[in-house]
Amino acid sequence: MTQEQKILPKWILIVSGIFALLELMVSVQLCIAPESVLENVDLSAKGVIYIVYMWAARQFALGFILAFATFKKSVTMLTIAYIFFFVMFVGDFVIGIVQKENALIISSIVMCVIASGLIYLLNKRK
Repeated sequence: MTQEQKILPKWILIVSGIFALLELMVSVQLCIAPESVLENVDLSAKGVIYIVYMWAARQFALGFILAFATFKKSVTMLTIAYIFFFVMFVGDFVIGIVQKENALIISSIVMCVIASGLIYLLNKRK
């Protein structure tokens, strides 16, 4: 493996950093003002805020993992993070189909394509 193959392109690091920031921002937003993210959800119903905080924890974990992997410039760590990202959006795709929500279906397809593309490109670097 040459030195060029070991170095990740800056654009992959930038994209990963942006995804990490977005995940962290969603997590903070869910904790501070969940009504801005969940307009159609009755937040006063029993157990809903607990699920919102669980969702925020998931977003925070993914954001932290992506940020750490980006900072370390680790192909292996980024690959694992994007596999998790891909699986998460496959789940969102299924939820979108069940809920008949076209925006969720389309956005999860786009994110699955992006995640799978990044997984492919990262594995090409190994």
